[in-house]
This record gives sequence, C-alpha cells and structure tokens, in this order.
Amino acid sequence: MKKIGILGTGTVGKTIGSALIKLGYEVKMGSRTSDNASALEFVQTNGSKASNGTFSEAAQFAEIIFNCTLGMASIQALELAGKNNLSGKVVIDISNPLDFSKGMPPSLSVCNLDSLGEQIQRKFPETHVVKTLNIVNCEVMVNPSKSGGDPTMFLCGNDEKAKAETVEILKQFGWNDILDLGDITNARGTEMLLPIWVRTYIATKNGYFAFKIIR
Repeated sequence: MKKIGILGTGTVGKTIGSALIKLGYEVKMGSRTSDNASALEFVQTNGSKASNGTFSEAAQFAEIIFNCTLGMASIQALELAGKNNLSGKVVIDISNPLDFSKGMPPSLSVCNLDSLGEQIQRKFPETHVVKTLNIVNCEVMVNPSKSGGDPTMFLCGNDEKAKAETVEILKQFGWNDILDLGDITNARGTEMLLPIWVRTYIATKNGYFAFKIIR
C-alpha cells in the first residue's frame, strides 16, 4: 500500500487519516510545526502506522497526499509542503474555498470561472490534483452509508492514472457510485455545491446527508 500524507490537523484530516490507517495504510500528518498538539494526539490514538511532522515532512514521506487544510489557506500550506516534495504525486484535494469573514453562511472566495482545485493545479503544475470528497462531511467521506443510502461521489482531475488511484481509495471507503466529471475545471461545479450543502445542514441540523444522481 502507498504511503499517505495528510496536510491539516483538524477534524477532517484526523478522520481521513484514521480511516486510512484502519485500511492498512501508513499515514504521516503534516502541520506548520512538528510538535502540533492535534497531530501528536492523532499519532497517539492510531499507533505504529501513524506519524507526524511538518507539511514538508509529510509531503516528502507520502506517495499520495490529502489536502485537508482550510481552503483559504491551502495554497500557503502546499507552498510550505514544497514543490519538490509534491512533484509527480497525486494530491487529493478535499478542501473548499469557504469564506467566513462575514459570518454564516459562508461565501466562496472563488467560483464560477475558477476554483480552488484549479488554482492548486496551476500553482503546482507537476502534481496531479484530483478534486473529490469535498461535498460531504468528514464522517460520510469515509463511510458513505452514514448518509442513509448509497450516495454519489464526484471526482475530477487532469490525470487519468491519478483519478484511478483515487477511485481505489474511494471504493475502500465504501463509495460504490463514483462519477468522473472530467478535467480539473469541473471542480468549479463541485465546490459550488457547498452553499446548498451548508444551507441543507442549517435547515436540517443534520450533517449526515449526501447527494445522489438518479440516472
């Protein structure tokens, strides 16, 4: 199994990382500092297959990288990870460009004619960015049945091999209905699902839902 790097030490990163360890992967969680308290807790909780370090150390360790940072900080976090450490690797981007500066509900800092996924791909052209998992909460990401059904997960990216590797992980998480939308420009559409996701969450007070495409 390939080594995984997790960029981000919040609930999303810890949920993704813990699920991957249960599947048998080795996971290094990266943050701005090597002594991040949340990352150290992640290692203590998950045992010998878990480790932690800086963004740069996690990216260097990994063959596949999950970007679990806050969307408006993602570019900076990936810059700290280092272009050389990211080069040639799959970056599974599950972040969203949510702007909370004016409170709830958040707006999108980029949309319509661009997306965060595209910005990451342009900034790091030697990486293979795959956008996926950003349209559900983290517990549904790693266990889609928590939504109450068999939901659809979108993905997009420019590299077919990178998407195939991502699909393999999605299937291990339990996703059966995976829809490849095409190249990374389709991240515009999946990121723009977040406003309706947030409003559904507010209306239902329930984060355990997902989207289903009925053919």
